[in-house]
Amino acid sequence: MLFLILSFGAFSQDAELGMEYMKAGEYEKAKTIFQKLAKNKETAKVIHKPYLQTLIKLKEWEDAEKFAKKEIKSSDGNAKYITDYARLLELNEKKEEALKQYNLAIEKVKSDENALMELVTEFSQNQQFDLAIQTIEKSREHFKSEDKYAVQLAKLYRMEGKIPQMIDEYLKFGFVSENREMVQSILQDELKDEKEIEQLEKVLYTKVQKYPDEAYYSEVLIWHLIQKKEFYKAFVQARALDRRYRKEGIQVTDLGFLAHQNKDYVNSGKIFEYLIKEYPRHQNYSLWRRMLINAKEEVIKSVYPINLDDIRLLISEYSKMLQELGTNQKTLEAVRSKGLLYAFYLNEKDTAITVLETAIKMANGDQQFIDRCKLDLGDIYLLKSEPWEATLIYSQVEKSEKDSPLGYDAKLRNAKLAYFRGDFELSKEVLDILKQATTREIANDAMELSLLIQENTGTDSTEKAMKAYSNAELLLFQHRNEEAISNLNAMEKTFKGDPLEDEIIYLRAMTYLKQGDVDKGVKDLETIIQKFPIELKGDDATYHLAKTYQEKLNQPAKAMKLYQELLTKYPGSIYGADARKRFRNLRGDTIN
Repeated sequence: MLFLILSFGAFSQDAELGMEYMKAGEYEKAKTIFQKLAKNKETAKVIHKPYLQTLIKLKEWEDAEKFAKKEIKSSDGNAKYITDYARLLELNEKKEEALKQYNLAIEKVKSDENALMELVTEFSQNQQFDLAIQTIEKSREHFKSEDKYAVQLAKLYRMEGKIPQMIDEYLKFGFVSENREMVQSILQDELKDEKEIEQLEKVLYTKVQKYPDEAYYSEVLIWHLIQKKEFYKAFVQARALDRRYRKEGIQVTDLGFLAHQNKDYVNSGKIFEYLIKEYPRHQNYSLWRRMLINAKEEVIKSVYPINLDDIRLLISEYSKMLQELGTNQKTLEAVRSKGLLYAFYLNEKDTAITVLETAIKMANGDQQFIDRCKLDLGDIYLLKSEPWEATLIYSQVEKSEKDSPLGYDAKLRNAKLAYFRGDFELSKEVLDILKQATTREIANDAMELSLLIQENTGTDSTEKAMKAYSNAELLLFQHRNEEAISNLNAMEKTFKGDPLEDEIIYLRAMTYLKQGDVDKGVKDLETIIQKFPIELKGDDATYHLAKTYQEKLNQPAKAMKLYQELLTKYPGSIYGADARKRFRNLRGDTIN
């Protein structure tokens, strides 16, 4: 035992010294030490690679080949030693012989999973990705399996920069249903830029066309298109699956709601229109029909100036639906929508109150629906310039829906009401609490208004500018747009140089655009970009100006330039994702 320990210690010291000589470039000295150690079968295995490297550096090819062959023989043809020999031959310009040895090593490991992965790792570490890929493909042939080692192969294709092949392998891995969510997550992480994302789409369309009866590829394509918010393309795929597999509109309904939540009302409407035509006796028919009318409503409300005749047609459609389907739990939301149209667009506030109070009476204890209607009533009382009545109703909902999104919404409306009244301290106190709200939209709204108050109060004890500004916002809420613009014009002159100046111009710009006065809106937005690029409204102005050039003025080149500026100057902007998508579409990147 003592002899063995002493022998091992001596070997270790010699091997270490040999390595030091090799690292220092003193190859002759290293060779002398390694040569002695190579005589022993066990120690030869340990210094195998450094000894070969030393002989290669000295270009002693004959000795190197002799040693490599000896190691292959003593290891019973271990693939690891065969590949070292092949690499040696390759360096000595014996490429055909090297290829034969590589193939021999690959053949040896094709049925042994552990040995195979060792060889794949060895090839990868030596940047021999093509050989690593060949190794896996040989094993697939042996096991007659097209998807074996799919993840490992995908990673190798990534190393080689072969993105379509990488995607193909990940899709093979996802064929097993329990792997699908993992594959979606992997693809999101792996695809680095727009070009690679486009390659995913091309691969998926090819798969869908090649395997029309395989739902898996269509489902992955739908998921991908949803990530890109291309809801109509996703609908085309979902509709085909719905008809082929008689899914009764389940997946298509989810897609319709997703489009609606993402404010793609045009395509949301197309989706719900398909559902009511395809399944007129379905239990969700009334829901789909209401969502179709609501999608039309949102489209009409987004086109300025709003056509009041279109609003009356919407009310008529809601009334027709209620006549045909009756007023019940499934159609109460339609009653509520109808009331809001009367209040906010036709200025028939008393009619709206009557409609909403009727809806509340028919709600049969559905407290959430009742409280949503109460919030609407509070807004209508604010339209009527009855703030105390409004705050009383908001507070009822706060109490009824405590610690719920609806309760937070009521609290936010009360905070805005305090802001409209000029009680900024109270408003900010409530807003700062709401910044922690679980609902992102409410938290964001609270943060934005809180920041506005924080930056524009305290410097002037009378807070004249802020009070004038909040009053202009109240006028806009009440649809008294001309009065609001008149006030904003006066404010621009009175408060020139005030920190609120960019906010005043931006609010006026958005009001002009809503009224359809595009030229004045564009002029104001350009003023903000030129005079206040680093202020809070810099990215807002850039985005809306680009959108106006794209949608209203049909000047795509100017729109593209502005979208690009937004992405460059404001990399953290909330408009970034949409600006990128719009820029790509204008450039013609969209895949049909």
